[in-house]
Parts: sequence; structure tokens; C-alpha cells
Amino acid sequence: QVQLVESGGGLVQAGGSLSLSCAASGSIFSINAMGWYLQAPGKQRELVATISSGGLTRYADSVKGRFTISRDNAKNTVFLEMNSLKPEDTAVYYCWAPSLRPYWGQGTQVTVSS
Repeated sequence: QVQLVESGGGLVQAGGSLSLSCAASGSIFSINAMGWYLQAPGKQRELVATISSGGLTRYADSVKGRFTISRDNAKNTVFLEMNSLKPEDTAVYYCWAPSLRPYWGQGTQVTVSS
């Protein structure tokens, strides 16, 4: 019933930027933390960034200083601004909202070419 829909993925050259968004819709009573995970082929899903309802942010070391997570609580939306992209950032990026069911979005592909 709840949907998390990511958008903004695509192909970008190394050093470039990309903005992802994830909008939650459906039967939502409240959303606490939200975040982004990535999954490369043959790899486990890994945490990229999280943001609390109060705006506290945390980042994986690999993206710290390059990515920025933010949210718009009124729109039930979380964003990921991705700068200085590297080929190793290539993955499917998933929206995560652990208080929702389901708590994963469908994913959006990000491909960074060298």
C-alpha cells in the first residue's frame, strides 16, 4: 500500500553530479528516519546516508563530503545530492524508510562513466 518511488538516476561522467529523490505515498502515519542504500551487482546492499526526522545526518565514509542527504517532511520526500561522482559509485540506489511497509523503494540506477 505504501510506495517509495525513487527518481533521478541515470548516466553521468566521473566528476559530475546527480540528484536523487524518493517520495513516499499511500497510507503513511509517520516517517522517522529515511535514507539511501546502494547495491552493486553481486554485492550486498550498503548504507549510503541516513537522515533523522530532526535532520541529523550520517554518511558512509566513502561518500562523506561528496553527497548530501536532505528531506522535505511535508512532502514525505528524501533527497540525495551526489557530487564529484566516481565510477565506484555506480550502483542501484534504494530509498529506505524503516518505519514504512515496505521500507524499500524499487531502486534507481546510477552509472558513472570514467
